[in-house]
Amino acid sequence: MAVNTRKCVGCSDCVVACQTENSVPIGFCRDWIVEVNNGTYPQITTEIRSERCNHCDNAPCVRCCPTGASHIIAGGIVLVKKTECIGCGACIASCPYDARYPHPSGYVDKCTFCEHRIKNGMLPACVEVCPTKCLYFGDLDDPNSDASVVLKKNRYKTLIPEAGTVPQLYFIY
Repeated sequence: MAVNTRKCVGCSDCVVACQTENSVPIGFCRDWIVEVNNGTYPQITTEIRSERCNHCDNAPCVRCCPTGASHIIAGGIVLVKKTECIGCGACIASCPYDARYPHPSGYVDKCTFCEHRIKNGMLPACVEVCPTKCLYFGDLDDPNSDASVVLKKNRYKTLIPEAGTVPQLYFIY
């Protein structure tokens, strides 16, 4: 997934769409909006980011899960099998992106890129509802996917690359 921080206005439509689509309990979220101010007065810039699980290639949450509930499926999406999760929180502690939360039902939850929608040929709910069209999703191995195309044309970064997680959430700036 790619997020164009130059187009995001921080409206939180993505957050509400995710909560609705995935029945996220009140008070919790799988994605959120971050506003970062850079520079010093009077040269200050603001970056608005829609953040979520980074679906890392080298996911510490998967490595530390004692039951194997956290896993990576074909295509690189990191998921949690709630029936196998014991809610120990090891994955929460290991995630440098604070992308997981303890679900009130006793398991750990996080963004799934709406995997249930993707396998039916749909986009993640957050991408579909974004009024500024700043979210792009697609297989990076497909040079014609929306995410591949937009990343080829723009400068981008990942968050905390020094953590060695190889995140698959890109921020265009």
